[in-house]
Amino acid sequence: MIDQDLSKVTPQVYESKIGVPYTWWAGDTATRFLEGIRDRGELWATRCGKCSRTYVPPRKNCPGCFEENAEWVQVGPGATVVTFTVARRPLAAIPDPVPVVFALVKPDGADTAMLHRIGDVDPEKVSIGMRVKPRFAAERKGHIRDIECFVPEQG
Repeated sequence: MIDQDLSKVTPQVYESKIGVPYTWWAGDTATRFLEGIRDRGELWATRCGKCSRTYVPPRKNCPGCFEENAEWVQVGPGATVVTFTVARRPLAAIPDPVPVVFALVKPDGADTAMLHRIGDVDPEKVSIGMRVKPRFAAERKGHIRDIECFVPEQG
């Protein structure tokens, strides 16, 4: 063993990336929502039996009155853009070429909105109140990206 004073040792620093794959259980509520998208190309929400609010993405319990949301209702497919932003800088978290439009879209029949991408439109033409509909992936795997994006409704 070499005797050396560790206070005089210069640490070596290496830059690297570590990929840490992981999986987790989505839970009963999210699973049912994602299976509706994957298996039938449908959007499903939960409705509170006490205050009648309809939540998408679905929630097991109402965040307003804390009642269990036992009723499932189909919503959409049409939706309204509630708000949006345009990402213009490429980032690792954005796999699509920029500019990318992200929006909160509220499906018809829902009281809440979900975050997703708006496609097939010039970012300068996106507006609050714009009517959109989901475009589903040809091959679906039970992931939120089974909705490729929301696109403008035609006429």
